[in-house]
Amino acid sequence: MRTHGWSGAKPASDEEAIARILDAAGKAIEDHGADFSISDVARTVGVTRQTVYRYFSSTEALLVAAAVHAVDGFLDRLTAHLAGIHDPAEAVTEAVATALEWLPREKYIGLLMVPGGATHVESVTSDIALRFGRDMVGRLDVDWAAAGFRDADLDELAEHLLRIIQSFVVDPGRPPRRGDALRSYLRRWVGNALLPRQ
Repeated sequence: MRTHGWSGAKPASDEEAIARILDAAGKAIEDHGADFSISDVARTVGVTRQTVYRYFSSTEALLVAAAVHAVDGFLDRLTAHLAGIHDPAEAVTEAVATALEWLPREKYIGLLMVPGGATHVESVTSDIALRFGRDMVGRLDVDWAAAGFRDADLDELAEHLLRIIQSFVVDPGRPPRRGDALRSYLRRWVGNALLPRQ
């Protein structure tokens, strides 16, 4: 592992080096969106551009990795918010509504949900976006097996919820639904689709 630079504090491992680069990329994304550069990240970390390229082959690869890195923190917060909601319809309704309320402050995840947000994240059905959706569904405090849902059902549900979220991101409506109105709409048209399965 190359250890020169790093603002005088050399990382102990490649994992630590990657974590520092992803943290710097996160700050750059917060400041500039998808238009950040490898030079910005390298300067923040205190290394050369070549050192960043050793870990990430392109700006796009770094962008995608930073978005994936941010997804876990977002999902941790969402899981804590939804703890104790065991009903599938209520859990899904609140998950989608909360995600929509939080997304404007989450530039990373917006890159996964907005068409053209990143070249390697071509659509809401990209591998990265589907992983986000499946993780979101899997972390809900719902006994999916007891409710009659198999893994294949949950994969389809995750894709459907991503499509719903993306549609609201692209066109929030006129006027946009918020709070109780958003939850009522989602409960009726999304949550009610989760009837007990035979």
